[in-house]
Formats: sequence, structure tokens, C-alpha cells
Amino acid sequence: MEYIGSSYEGETVNGRLEGNGKYTFAIGTVYRGELKDGMFHGNGTLYFPSGSKYCAEWEEGRATRGKYTFADGLTFDFDNWDYCDEFDRRFYTEICRGLKPAGRSQLTDVVPPRDIPKGYYDCGDGFYDPATRVVFSYNKEFLRNADTDEHDWIVRTCRKGWDEFIGWKSVVGPDETE
Repeated sequence: MEYIGSSYEGETVNGRLEGNGKYTFAIGTVYRGELKDGMFHGNGTLYFPSGSKYCAEWEEGRATRGKYTFADGLTFDFDNWDYCDEFDRRFYTEICRGLKPAGRSQLTDVVPPRDIPKGYYDCGDGFYDPATRVVFSYNKEFLRNADTDEHDWIVRTCRKGWDEFIGWKSVVGPDETE
């Protein structure tokens, strides 16, 4: 696993991941739970660097039942998803606190929405620079390089700072260094 940047702490059988364990992916996501023959099998939870988690029952590497909890506390349950579906497109804050006055669109579930640097996209866990294909955290730290699929998805679906790109100074401000 040292070749792919992942690590495992836990039980094994015949050199295979089996029993209870903790598997840490190279990207920082952590799985804690039961494994069988090297696959998620039984009860286990995936913890994501964003603060969200996915608790599920697994069968040979596939989730059969589960509940996803976003970092803000919003939950997705396979059997009871009632947020932003084809019948009701409201955000969770609109469901809890009501709709905004007429003429005031709520573009994200973050109120007020984040200011997006000019020329960047808000991709959910940070800002994306399409010129360099780099995703930076909201704290201006490098997160990852976007592959072609992620780039296409971000450009197609995410909110953008629409004005002309003027460089990273627009993010860090005139008093801070790059």
C-alpha cells in the first residue's frame, strides 16, 4: 500500500484485509469498519476530509443501505431522501427557515453565499482555477489537480466568479503575500 499512498490498520486473514480495521486512502478519506477478503463488508463508515461521513451496510464492496451526513448536518438516507429532489428543489436552509422574499434567489445552501474570486469556480470544497486546473481550499491551500472529468463537471455545473481573471491577488488581498 505504500506504493499508492494508502494505509491499513486492523485484522487480516491469510494476508488479506479481513475483520475490523481502519483503511486510510491517499486523499485523506478514512474507512472504519468490517472488511472481508479485502472489501468493505458488514457495517462501516467512510469519513471524508470535508467533515461529512457515510455510514452503511456493505456487501462485497457495495453499499446496500446507508446514510450520508454532510458536514452541515444535512442527511441523505437511501430510504428517506427529501432534499433537492425532482419534486422539491429547495435548499435545506429553505426547508428549515422558509423561502427568501420574492426576487431573492438562493444560489447555494450557504447564506450568504461565498464570494467567488474572479475567474474561479466554487466547486463545493474549494475554489477551482480553470486555467491551471487546480482546486484550492477556501483557506487558499492546495487540494488537488482536477482531471478532465472533474474539470468538465465543474465548468458545466458550478458557480463562477464571472468577472475577468486578475490573478491570485484577488483571493488573498493586497496586504497578503502569494
